[in-house]
Amino acid sequence: MNKKSLAFVATTISTRFHVPPPQTQCRFYCSPPSPSSNKLFVGGLSWSVDEKSLKDAFSSFGDVTEVRIVYDKDSGRPRGFGFVIFSNEDDAKCAKDAMDGKALLGRPLRINFALEKARGVPVVVPRLSDIGHLNRH
Repeated sequence: MNKKSLAFVATTISTRFHVPPPQTQCRFYCSPPSPSSNKLFVGGLSWSVDEKSLKDAFSSFGDVTEVRIVYDKDSGRPRGFGFVIFSNEDDAKCAKDAMDGKALLGRPLRINFALEKARGVPVVVPRLSDIGHLNRH
């Protein structure tokens, strides 16, 4: 498909389904771009991953100061995600760029900069299916 065809399809879809322009949609549905940090959220972890193997996987990108895997309170099993904290932001960014989507013990990792936990405040993340619902009047 050439650029004109893609532009026509995009225009048709956005007109038919009343999709707001991209910059409006991003501002409305997404949180503002957060500054990078030295703390990475690592999702998609295998239950067999421990703190040492996670640290070993990320140590080649810089000085890892802390690794935490989150465990279920009742069963004691890993919940499939954890955090890797680097001594500086540049090393964390490099690790994020290199490791996001890569497999560790057979499972692809999902890596993002960690968000600060807001205690007592619900975090609402809209689903893609909600976007069409909100735009229909």
